[in-house]
Amino acid sequence: MRIFVAPSSLVAGELTITGDEHHYLARARRAAVGNAIELVDGEGRRANAQILAMTDDATTLNVYEPYSIPAKPPLVRVLLPLIKGDRMDIALEKLVEVGADEIVVWPAARSVVKLEADRRDARIAKYQSAVQAAARQSGRAQVPSVTWADSLATAIATIQGTKLVLDPTSDAAITVDDASEVTFASGPEGGLAPDELAQLASFTSVGLGPRVLRAETAPVAAVAIVRALTRS
Repeated sequence: MRIFVAPSSLVAGELTITGDEHHYLARARRAAVGNAIELVDGEGRRANAQILAMTDDATTLNVYEPYSIPAKPPLVRVLLPLIKGDRMDIALEKLVEVGADEIVVWPAARSVVKLEADRRDARIAKYQSAVQAAARQSGRAQVPSVTWADSLATAIATIQGTKLVLDPTSDAAITVDDASEVTFASGPEGGLAPDELAQLASFTSVGLGPRVLRAETAPVAAVAIVRALTRS
């Protein structure tokens, strides 16, 4: 069993857990006194712990000495356009599982779904919560970040390292060599618009084989390839 705690809370000694993580242990996992728990802080540190006591409102743990699990390079970033319905949730979940480190959500011209400004913060918070749940499920010590970019230009303004755009018409394979950062840009359901492709002129076009993948599938496959190539 694994739960997330704040970095400042991950210290050896007695720790009381309340809120969502307590309810996850008590209701979802039906944990009991004496059970072993793994704690992670989302920033690369873990600690083993044991349940000392449980009430309706809290779980008390004995936490052993924390240790660090450094992330293996390269850092993998995905510029993910808004995708319709639960396909967005699927994309986020699977990106976490295959090893994305940063996810930048942006409003592509041909995205079916639009996100109004007054709903943006709540939606990004929802995405971040989904990413944390996926990190817990997949055993990741680091929780990927989810941020919003008002435009593609904003999303790519400060990007360094290897930059790749997923293009279903490209026969070029993904190669990363010894890059410390890899960024993938992908399109929404309707593909990237001409002006967006122009903005991505500094990105290298790469393909994922002879079949056209869905908007929620292509970036997941691309990240998985990078992690397989780099054994990270």
